[in-house]
Amino acid sequence: MVTQRGRRDAADSPGRAPRRPRRQATPDADNAPTAEIPAVPAGRNGDAPEAVRAKSIPEAAVARLAVYLRVLSGMSEQGATTVSSEELSQAAGVNSAKLRKDLSYLGSYGTRGVGYEVSVLVSQIERILGLTRQHKVAVVGIGNLGHALANYGGFPGRGFPVEALFDLDADLIGVPVGGLPVSHMDDIPRICAERGISIGVIATPPTAAQSVCDRLVAGGVQCILNFAPVVLQVPAHIEVRKVDLAVELQILSFHVARRADSEGPAAGNQGNPGLPARGAPAENGNGNGSGRNGSGPDGGREMVVRS
Repeated sequence: MVTQRGRRDAADSPGRAPRRPRRQATPDADNAPTAEIPAVPAGRNGDAPEAVRAKSIPEAAVARLAVYLRVLSGMSEQGATTVSSEELSQAAGVNSAKLRKDLSYLGSYGTRGVGYEVSVLVSQIERILGLTRQHKVAVVGIGNLGHALANYGGFPGRGFPVEALFDLDADLIGVPVGGLPVSHMDDIPRICAERGISIGVIATPPTAAQSVCDRLVAGGVQCILNFAPVVLQVPAHIEVRKVDLAVELQILSFHVARRADSEGPAAGNQGNPGLPARGAPAENGNGNGSGRNGSGPDGGREMVVRS
């Protein structure tokens, strides 16, 4: 342990009253200038400052940052140059305190009376989300959903160009979908490795999902977006996001039913003030900190699944 020697504090000098500690200024979300991200020291393992900052952001905040980026991009396209925390939080559907906390992870605190610079926030969020470079995507399973994903024009503009399509149907092999010919699933490892695919989208029946996942991993794919209603077994270094549309609809059904119950007559409990009315609105979470839309921080979607 290294002991640092320096000038003795005034509190140690005889005959002097202890010096009051100087109050540290607390950054306000609309006080500090919207400057570039301040320097962050490198981590113990030699991580770059940006990697250190990214590791400190909670998973739930990452999901909200993606929402902020979508809102800010729309504002930028409409010619907006600045936005207040209240305007951005209302457009993103979060409270302003949570938004300011999320943006503080980026080192951005806004300017009093002005707010945040839209272009600066966009560049900061893109950098922290790793969107400064493109991530090539492969779609496996060219059914109705796969066709829609392959033809969706919003992916390339946001840094996710679809570079490969795969299916088992002999009638689809070689047929262009969205400008790309469909390849056979047996070629997944080779083509993904050759084209540098980093994200694989699984839109197959559940019985084929694990086999497809294994081939994607063999081809060097690092992240998987899984639409199949099955839990995938993957190595620890692979990130998996599961999107189960049926589960999402069931969650919405619950909220519709709960609202209908709460608006109906509170039968059976009238005259008994000690009992709550039937169908009284429940808490938004389930008691363990989860949000109203399910168990995940981004609205019920399952997060990373690892073996």
